[in-house]
Amino acid sequence: MERTVAKSEDKLVDAQDFLPLLGTDHVEIYVGNAKQSAYYYQAAFGFHVVAYSGLETGNKQQTSYVLQQEKLRLVVTSALTPENPINAHLAKHGDGVKVLALWVDDATKSWEETTKRGAISVQEPTRYKDEFGEVVVSSIQTYGETIHKFVERKNYRGAFMPGFEAKSSSFEVKPIGLQYIDHCVGNVELGRMNEWVKFYEDVMGFGLLLTFDDKDISTEYTALMSKVVSNGNGYVKFPINEPAKGKKKSQIEEYIDFYHSAGVQHIAVATKDIIYTVSELRRRGVEFLEVPATYYEDLIERVGNIKEDVKILQDLNILVDRDDEGYLLQIFTKPVQDRPTMFFEIIQREGAKSFGKGNFKALFESIEREQANRGTL
Repeated sequence: MERTVAKSEDKLVDAQDFLPLLGTDHVEIYVGNAKQSAYYYQAAFGFHVVAYSGLETGNKQQTSYVLQQEKLRLVVTSALTPENPINAHLAKHGDGVKVLALWVDDATKSWEETTKRGAISVQEPTRYKDEFGEVVVSSIQTYGETIHKFVERKNYRGAFMPGFEAKSSSFEVKPIGLQYIDHCVGNVELGRMNEWVKFYEDVMGFGLLLTFDDKDISTEYTALMSKVVSNGNGYVKFPINEPAKGKKKSQIEEYIDFYHSAGVQHIAVATKDIIYTVSELRRRGVEFLEVPATYYEDLIERVGNIKEDVKILQDLNILVDRDDEGYLLQIFTKPVQDRPTMFFEIIQREGAKSFGKGNFKALFESIEREQANRGTL
């Protein structure tokens, strides 16, 4: 059942007391070839390269490209040496999100407040300095091998952070209207969703925003359960999924089989013009999940009046859902690497604060068709 948990409102207020978050600073993806991945995100998704770290900057261990579009920042990172731990991560997981970095005013206090509440420390607060100022970074462990970095950059004016140099794209890049991260979704093992919800509540001061059970998110064959946690100001939202019992293997089980642990399933990115954004992505070769034409036959009866042309939405396979505050439009890419793990969601909110509950059945049936094609259903 979809609901807002009343007591979570208190927790959302309390979150501001000890872990104020300014938003998502960046998402770092470990990849097999950072140079080629950076090209893909420039050419297909319209990101500009803004900073670089590698051999030319004195980094003998790894290469990173920082890619930006509006407030959205991705970092793609590869190892330069065989013994680098990034290689072990890639061998186990394939390309995938390693770091969900959170923008804070005080990375030291953020680390102290979370570790004293039970978080496992990955990096104690560390100051990095160069001619542009200083950045303070600390980090803690979350589900699987994913980490949260706390990034304090109020005293820094450089391109990204010390150790990086400013860099520009080497060809003409045309942005596609991506604005910021709306939410990031984590997949966890069976029976561990509530454990990680409690982690975000107790350790990071998040509040429980929404709950979906296997009656909300199910088809004839598969099901899952999901809970959405949010920080105090609502800038950071993390839905957390776990599989539920079904006749066949769910998308969450497939993810965990190929990722070999819990991890980030998808990154939802906001746009103000989803028709333009998706049209450009399709033109540039990005593949999306497909829903049957029958989804659109009674769309207006189901969601009410919308300003977009339903025929265009159908041609692009964009989904629509409505809640008490408005409606949203959303679409999901196919996995952006060979393993059926991480993908992207493109979302446009026209007042709606929800996550597309009305689209779950159509979406999951679409994913099941892809699973059947892969032989993993």
